[in-house]
Amino acid sequence: MRKAAAKVSAERARRPKRTPPDIVIVTGYSGSGKGTALRALEDLGYYAVDNLPIELIPTFADLTHDSASARRAALVIDIREGAELARFPALYKKLKAKAPSRLLFLEADDKTLMQRYSETRRPHPLGLEQTVAQSIERERERLEPIRKIADLVINTSKLNVHELRELIGEKFSGARDESNLRIEVTSFGYRHGVPPDSDLVFDVRFLPNPNYIPEFKHKTGRHPAVARHIRSFPQTKEFIDRISELLVYLIPHYIREGKSYLTISFGCTGGHHRSVMIADAIRKRLGEAGYKVKQTHRDIAKR
Repeated sequence: MRKAAAKVSAERARRPKRTPPDIVIVTGYSGSGKGTALRALEDLGYYAVDNLPIELIPTFADLTHDSASARRAALVIDIREGAELARFPALYKKLKAKAPSRLLFLEADDKTLMQRYSETRRPHPLGLEQTVAQSIERERERLEPIRKIADLVINTSKLNVHELRELIGEKFSGARDESNLRIEVTSFGYRHGVPPDSDLVFDVRFLPNPNYIPEFKHKTGRHPAVARHIRSFPQTKEFIDRISELLVYLIPHYIREGKSYLTISFGCTGGHHRSVMIADAIRKRLGEAGYKVKQTHRDIAKR
């Protein structure tokens, strides 16, 4: 009997030790895309659980560790936990010491969250006793301690469902490329306000304004004649060269920092001519440098 027990012990000792599973905890504001993120993780092979009670997270981690099939797990916690949320920062610290864990926090600006609630017509989890705007504000306050300890924060304001799924894939797939950075170049008019989600803003009102030339007034910076006119000034070429060089220098540093998205905005008076032409030129330069760039012209149709 003792020999048999000794044999079993020896066999156990020879077995390779199981490494703890990767655990991703998804949290953030209601309406920010947590469900989409969880489904994207599930498609990547993560064992997914929505709205797991906080007190069960340590047990969940232990069970996942002992599972032969679930080597990666993802779960969602959010404002539905109520007062229990206050316990999460300390619990996550202990969990991270036991197993490789990442805390993903999804957020969006108030305007986007309000619009999403309007489109889905679903009530906010904090109830109907207050307006959606008030619920959003309360939720921000209650989740701020969790946001501060997040390993990755993603703002989904400008992402559709497909773009968010793609971004999750880039960040969490086994062969993910950490160099993925979503870059958006946009033009705008100062008379309509600076885009609030801008990371970098460049004022191009120092360039001569084609709006004062009758034949260009009702055209935009995308028109070949208007673009040629703006390019005819030496300061235009110098500005494009210098800003392109600056951005090509900065972007690798943003990538190294772990930034997921970068919005670069160019503004002129109305957002029709100079900013449009410059944004087009910078997008082309960044594309030539090997970056995938999304382009928008926010105010090009406004008059």
